[in-house]
Amino acid sequence: MSDWPTALRVNAFTRAVEAAGGSAMVLARGDRDSGIVLLLAIDRNGNARLLERERDLDGRSRIVRRKPDLAVEADLTAYWCERRERDPDLWVVEAIVATAEPLAAETLWAD
Repeated sequence: MSDWPTALRVNAFTRAVEAAGGSAMVLARGDRDSGIVLLLAIDRNGNARLLERERDLDGRSRIVRRKPDLAVEADLTAYWCERRERDPDLWVVEAIVATAEPLAAETLWAD
């Protein structure tokens, strides 16, 4: 999947979320082929977290949580909106599902 365009990865992720009984929505579209994806994962209790894949200096991939001190969706929205002003290629996807991280690892961020 590493050579799949970002738009196709996002589509695969949203379908996987829906198949798992959740809902997913693209909040902001970025570069179709190579945009970075931020995942706004919301659990059934309404707690939100913002996740992103990054690579370390050895090229290993890992999922990191951005703004871990924030758990309110409105605060995280302000962060990603500001970040998107600097990077219009950024994708933002919201998922309301219990298994957001494993689904993202299998689709959005699979190597």
